[in-house]
Amino acid sequence: MAWLRLTATPGASVAAVRRLLSAFGLPQAVLAQDVASLCTVVEPAVARRLAAPPDAAMAALIDRTLAWLAQSGHAMVTLADAAYPARLLDLADPPPVLYVNGNPAMLSRPGLGIVGARNATAQGTRDANTFASAFSAAGLSVVSGLALGIDAAAHAGALAGPGGTVAVIGTGADIVYPARHHALAHQIVDAGGAIVSEFPLGTPGLPNHFPRRNRLIAALARGVLVVEAAERSGSLITARLASEIGREVFAIPGSIHAELSRGCHKLIRQGAKLVESATDVFEEFADLAPSLAPVAAKPARSRDRARRGEPSGGACKPVADASRTPRNDGQATGPLAIPSDALGAALAYDPVTFDALCERSGLTAEAASATLLQLELAGAAERLPGNRYRRLA
Repeated sequence: MAWLRLTATPGASVAAVRRLLSAFGLPQAVLAQDVASLCTVVEPAVARRLAAPPDAAMAALIDRTLAWLAQSGHAMVTLADAAYPARLLDLADPPPVLYVNGNPAMLSRPGLGIVGARNATAQGTRDANTFASAFSAAGLSVVSGLALGIDAAAHAGALAGPGGTVAVIGTGADIVYPARHHALAHQIVDAGGAIVSEFPLGTPGLPNHFPRRNRLIAALARGVLVVEAAERSGSLITARLASEIGREVFAIPGSIHAELSRGCHKLIRQGAKLVESATDVFEEFADLAPSLAPVAAKPARSRDRARRGEPSGGACKPVADASRTPRNDGQATGPLAIPSDALGAALAYDPVTFDALCERSGLTAEAASATLLQLELAGAAERLPGNRYRRLA
């Protein structure tokens, strides 16, 4: 447990640990040094803690970790292990220790990161799920952070294919955060994926842990796709870190009026590749071609399909023809997924207030409300905060 003692000692940052390993060798050799020697590399307080015998808290952590490692499917991977993922060495501060729940080999498989907003829209979660399914079907793992919104949709989509998924978390590997993702975490491990953390067991989800988690997502992946993000977002941190270590960055564009599109648009202006389909991502990874499933021709844009009256594909199911949108006079018109009456003309991909919809369409509030409810249930429209609506692809 020398690796655990070295990395879990209070005050021993990743940078300090790296200096100690460079100066003295493996952790056993570091812990064998006296205070004076250690003080040449780290602060005196840290040196004294490392030179002293384990205190009660450290002893309890060691016992807890040993018990956790004794359970099937749990592993500790260190910088000295052959199983340590080489891509993490591209970081200026690769974590000395990784705690893995699941299959450690997943950390070294070719993968793509998918990140985005926690408060994602229905369309955003759909897009994340669809892209993740396509990546996994092509044999690529999907790397994300097990957070609400885009992360959860990406993990779920990846579970549908052979590529699998890796969840990088900002807590100890024995904690699922948020708690509502317990079932998803079990599904990831049961499907042969992995949940990985650099933090000792029992570490809570503190705010400063998640930017550190993001750098691991960026490094483990060959490229990072940002699905939805506000202009100031942790997803943009992940994208920046990915770019700094030579990873490809991709972004899905959206409405100029949508807050969660502004971060993606910012990335595109900075050089991220605008993507509309998984094919756009695969085009950047010719070296992975042998491991990829045949890629179909790039599909028509969803909005163009909608204009032609074709189903958009992906996770959005076409609506049965029997579902009709009521006119103001109560007569039926075309399918709900592609409304063609006055309300359909007023309902765009940009958010529109309910009052504006009524005014533009000439419908009464009751008729508009009933039609919008049918569209929501059919997955053809989405209600947003502020009593606004928009059409879905």
